[in-house]
Amino acid sequence: MTYSAEFRCIAGCTGSYPLDQVIYRCPTCNDLLEVVHDVAALRATSAAEWKRTFADRWGNANADEPWGSGVWGKHEWVAPTLAQANIVSMREGTTHLTPVPRFAADLKLGDVRVKQCGTSHSGSFKDLGMTVLVSMVNQMIKNGQQLMAIACASTGDTSAALAAYAAAAGIRSVVILPRGKISTAQLVQPLAAGSLVLAIDTDFDGCMRLVQELAEKEGVYLANSMNSLRLEGQKTVAIELAQQLGWQVPDWVVIPGGNLGNVSALGAGFEMLLALGLVSKRPRICVAQAAHASPLHKSFEGGWADLVPVKAATTLASAIQIGNPVSFKKAVRALRAFEGVVEVATEAELANASAHCDRDGLFTCPHTGVALAALTKLAARGLVTRDHKVVVISTASGLKFADFKVGYHEAALKDAPSPRYRNVPVELPERYEAVRDALHRGLDARATGVRD
Repeated sequence: MTYSAEFRCIAGCTGSYPLDQVIYRCPTCNDLLEVVHDVAALRATSAAEWKRTFADRWGNANADEPWGSGVWGKHEWVAPTLAQANIVSMREGTTHLTPVPRFAADLKLGDVRVKQCGTSHSGSFKDLGMTVLVSMVNQMIKNGQQLMAIACASTGDTSAALAAYAAAAGIRSVVILPRGKISTAQLVQPLAAGSLVLAIDTDFDGCMRLVQELAEKEGVYLANSMNSLRLEGQKTVAIELAQQLGWQVPDWVVIPGGNLGNVSALGAGFEMLLALGLVSKRPRICVAQAAHASPLHKSFEGGWADLVPVKAATTLASAIQIGNPVSFKKAVRALRAFEGVVEVATEAELANASAHCDRDGLFTCPHTGVALAALTKLAARGLVTRDHKVVVISTASGLKFADFKVGYHEAALKDAPSPRYRNVPVELPERYEAVRDALHRGLDARATGVRD
């Protein structure tokens, strides 16, 4: 069976464009594009057969094939015109769906799980989209297209993913970052991979304006999520979690939202599952934003009013510190289709929610903390209840944000001054009795629910 996909305008303008064409917006109306698949061809394979195929490929350890990747195990649903020989993969995806029973019990909820996208190669879900984009650029270059480099604006995670995959492909990469606004661990990743890193005295939105101008005038290929190839990889998160739940979808999916590509990506994944008969319903979706950068929440509160860009204030959730999200229209469309809601989290709320969920053995990033705080609020309002199955999308590894964790447990975060789940070492002399007494005091306190 031959499968195909192409770019089309999200506003419905006529015209379609091949996935290897350098195009980011509709030439008629300047709106965003999306990847549209030949669903009729995909339907020629039964739902049961797709399930068997995906099960056979899951985690395949054959080093000469990419099928063990969570993205390329769904090749036909992602980029069917991409030749296998041109795929650049780091075995991204197939990430764990981790139950957090103590966190759920404290919220008086039942089944809550965290989709650990941060355990991917470069430490974030951005790998899932970047493997698709870099692989397509690899094919374009091998077919003779002249591209100077791949470039992105980033608050950290996109740059790390682009740098890693471009380096693996032997393609030059350029990263434009807001100076002083990302963690050291995030900054060093593109430096280590050999990217040209430009630190600009602006915020993410300013960096985004610059990289779009470079793409238009200098012949670099744009790697931000306004490029719909990225979203094709990211939509596999929805497919993966349905597969992990026995081809069922949860009642709720909670997603941190900044530039808003991820909510439209997961929405597209669930729509494909539904259209091809692998699941029978849609989940509800909550997009969680930091209160300091929440233009989508303002739209939601206004009955899905038009986007009013804001100047995003500094937030611990630096990767979603975005005031003018590129994928706003796509996100609203997805949220309307999935009975979606938008919730916000203050700095204290996101810090405490992150630390709270860590007590189940996670090491959550601040952006996941935003989603966990949003879920806490939904549960308190009774919108999410004990009989609901919930999946929270964790977007990055907490190891990228060690300063956030240290600051929390040292009570040094300026905007989160009362760390409810703070834990500190007990300093003792080298005497057995002192150690024994501290052992009993500490364990007794935990047994009775007393926090340090």
